[in-house]
Amino acid sequence: MLRKITFGVLWLGFITYAFIFAPPDQPNTFELIQNLSLGEWQGINPLVIALFNVMGIWPLIYSAVLFIDGRSQKILAWPFATAAFAVGAFALLPYLILRNPNQEFVGQKNLLLKFLDSRITGVVLTIAAAILVAYGLQGDWGDFVQQWQTSRFIHVMSLDFCLLSLLFPSLLGDDMARRGWENQPIFWLTSLIPLFGPLIYLCLRPPLSAAKVEMTPSKLD
Repeated sequence: MLRKITFGVLWLGFITYAFIFAPPDQPNTFELIQNLSLGEWQGINPLVIALFNVMGIWPLIYSAVLFIDGRSQKILAWPFATAAFAVGAFALLPYLILRNPNQEFVGQKNLLLKFLDSRITGVVLTIAAAILVAYGLQGDWGDFVQQWQTSRFIHVMSLDFCLLSLLFPSLLGDDMARRGWENQPIFWLTSLIPLFGPLIYLCLRPPLSAAKVEMTPSKLD
């Protein structure tokens, strides 16, 4: 219960901060989002471009855990994972509030789960993230700080990145247990390194074993 209350307070606090205390919206925010989405990046700070696109990688990282975790939950994971592409942690926190700890996976992996469970998916996401980060490091940090201080969109998106980094360990222990993987160094490496920690985890984690995904005889009847 304390875990759920903590996530609930964090969710309400993030919403309150984003809409009341964060810097105000700028007149060009919608145009900026449109240009970032359409790949019309001329004149946009590479740091902003990289951050915006990395925020599209984060929901895929979470999906690689959420869809498996959601199989044994009373709530569906896909609405929260899908909404995360638009609003990030705003959508994922309600799932964390509503879910219950679960360290088992029962059933067959469908094509989507096989894709999300694959180490190849983790490798592809890691390469994409590395390219984006390398591109972003060419940007103007002074300009980015100035935008962070004056633009609600840039400000909240940056905080969303940090929050997604902090929240991932809340799902990590159960995911490792489902795989029978007891590895404290990997847990802490994943938890303490933003973005690339979870990506390394997706590259290294063993796939769900056959013993974990086979239907029990009672459920086959």
